[in-house]
Amino acid sequence: MITAVELGLIYAVMALGVYLTFRILDFPDLTVDGSFTTGAAVAAISITNGVPPLAATAAAFGAGLVAGCVTGLLHTKGKINGLLAGILTMIALYSINLRIMGTSNLSLLREDTLITPLRENGYLGGAVAIALFALLALGVKLFLDWFLHTDLGLAMQATGDNQEMVSSFGVSTDRMKILGLALSNGFVGLCGAFVAQYQGFADIGMGIGLILVGLASVIIGQAIFGSRLIVVSTLAVVLGAVVYRIVIALALDLGFEPNDMKLISAVLVVLALILPQWKLFRRLPTFSSLRKSNATTAS
Repeated sequence: MITAVELGLIYAVMALGVYLTFRILDFPDLTVDGSFTTGAAVAAISITNGVPPLAATAAAFGAGLVAGCVTGLLHTKGKINGLLAGILTMIALYSINLRIMGTSNLSLLREDTLITPLRENGYLGGAVAIALFALLALGVKLFLDWFLHTDLGLAMQATGDNQEMVSSFGVSTDRMKILGLALSNGFVGLCGAFVAQYQGFADIGMGIGLILVGLASVIIGQAIFGSRLIVVSTLAVVLGAVVYRIVIALALDLGFEPNDMKLISAVLVVLALILPQWKLFRRLPTFSSLRKSNATTAS
């Protein structure tokens, strides 16, 4: 269970990236499945070639930024449907990730990573590791809170709400979309780097279905903890990522197989989307706000 909390806090970084595109920009970005592995691949190959772990992790963030920019350019300048643009980038990243790693699986067990001091000192699976991973997630959360309250962030929120109106005020919606997608996938790539170092390897298939994990974290968190304010909403996403990992851990304890996890994730997302529409749950303030948020996204 402690491992589930640790992983939940690490994956919260990815969930915040998904929140930025899914809730703020109202953009269905499937680049996540590819950019997550890109971040892991860049960090892993950099570390194995002697690059300091911190610099390798920063490079993973940069690789995610580039992936997001490509999707944004395909959508805004290439006039390609947003969903299709994400799929195209994701497919291209599969081959690129194989090129980066040179193999389908790259081990980091004999390399010094950012997680090595925690592992060697026996801090993994304890309060120290949880505190450090919580600081990581809260650091990204606070940055996102600050950014979304700047003029640039407010313009990005307005772009997601009503881009026609924003355009009439002279704001470049194309730039807002590119920036949002870049920042989102930068966080996803950063998360991939940390997950690779935590698990001790980078694998070509580690990002498959990750968008569902991100959506589950966002929707579950906002269903339980609310989503009225940006500050509350981002905290709900972090807590939702932890709750999701705990639910997955409980499912494994109940006898489900690891191959069933994608199905469980899909069921969780469906329940989180359907329950707020039932009369019994409409009376609860958090479910009511989530229902309005889902309706806005659907429109």
